[in-house]
Amino acid sequence: ELLSGVEEFIRQNLGAEKAFDLVMLEWRQRFARHSVAMLRERVSDLTDVHIRVLSLLLDLPDHDPVDLPKGARAILVTHDLTPGLTVQLDREAIVGIATDAGTRTSHVAILARSLGLPAVVGLRTAAGALAGGERAILDGTNGVLAINPSDAEIEAYRERALQEEIVDAELRRLANLESVSLDGVTVVLRANVDLPEEADAARDSGAEGVGLMRTEFLVVGRATMPDEDEQYRSYRRVIEAFAGKPVIIRTFDIGGDKLPVGGFPTEPNPFLGWRAIRMCLDQPAIFRTQLRALLRAAVHGDLRIMLPLVVSVAEVRQSRALLHEAADELEVRGVPYRRDVPLGIMVETPAAAVAADTFTAEVAFLSIGTNDLVQYTLAVDRGNANLANRFTPLHPAVLRLIRRIVDMGDQAGLEVCVCGEMASQPLMAYALLGLGVRQLSVAARSLPLV
Repeated sequence: ELLSGVEEFIRQNLGAEKAFDLVMLEWRQRFARHSVAMLRERVSDLTDVHIRVLSLLLDLPDHDPVDLPKGARAILVTHDLTPGLTVQLDREAIVGIATDAGTRTSHVAILARSLGLPAVVGLRTAAGALAGGERAILDGTNGVLAINPSDAEIEAYRERALQEEIVDAELRRLANLESVSLDGVTVVLRANVDLPEEADAARDSGAEGVGLMRTEFLVVGRATMPDEDEQYRSYRRVIEAFAGKPVIIRTFDIGGDKLPVGGFPTEPNPFLGWRAIRMCLDQPAIFRTQLRALLRAAVHGDLRIMLPLVVSVAEVRQSRALLHEAADELEVRGVPYRRDVPLGIMVETPAAAVAADTFTAEVAFLSIGTNDLVQYTLAVDRGNANLANRFTPLHPAVLRLIRRIVDMGDQAGLEVCVCGEMASQPLMAYALLGLGVRQLSVAARSLPLV
């Protein structure tokens, strides 16, 4: 059965390693949920087979980075990581990651920050230069991987770590204070959430709700889509953690480097391809399942739905029509739901920014996704380490687009929030405030600092 599943994916034009990866992830989930305890206990064996066969298919050294004892305090150094593999890392064994590829705004770096996993990306040659087993220090703040440090260097890092703990404790103490500028301007700070289990930590960091919940991490690395009930439970968990505060949940942004479920086509330029709202509208059954789960979860609090990568009003209208269909389906089933859920968009392309005024009559709010907005405006791949110094959020073209979005939102009386990584850096947060932004959404760990 396992091999036939792999063969079926290969016939759908997936590579052998990707096909095997998807099928094994499905089998591991099947074993983990099995009613028989003996099978649940064999998940680790499946993981071992999974990694070792993938290593052979990819011509990598036969070493399983996950197969480490709890408390190993290991740093995983690799050429690159997918978001799906990052989510699966055993955080009780691996305390940091370093990759040759990637930038601060690549999805792996964002996810690592969200998971509280120190990371250094864009090292270019580290994986090939190391044999494994070296003593190392990972300095995520300064982007340094120190190999075989001296005793004096280790002591200096320990002293710095103690100082940072003192600063972090003071920031946490201030986190629940009202966010008001010296001239009396109130700024709303919300949290970005990647996984439902992060919700409590985000709330405790002082977040005034969730500005962005990325639902694609319920999907990446899986061979089957989560069903309606599973999604409903995930969304409800986040909503209830924030007890009536706004929770903005983005519909699936599958594609790019957030790997699609098996059977979806691989593309030469996925960031400009069949992803996000385009995929959802072309797969209405998948989209309606998610919308039904969202409408059900909305009963438990202030849920708002956000559409990603929208470039035309027609996409908003199509999505609203599917939202109405999802509500009608729930009505027939007699399932509790809320019909009047606010629908907004993520503005993350120059097209949407320039035409922001055409959306304001159709949506309840605007959210600026600066990561992709910078990427598309400057024609700079956000995940390419060779272009990291050219990924400049403070470029005049980017700032002018942000100002236009804010102006159009203000004229229409709509809330406008920035939920990209730009908002998580204090200096850039000042720039956003100067452009008129009054709502910021950042990773929970960045909230106290911002």
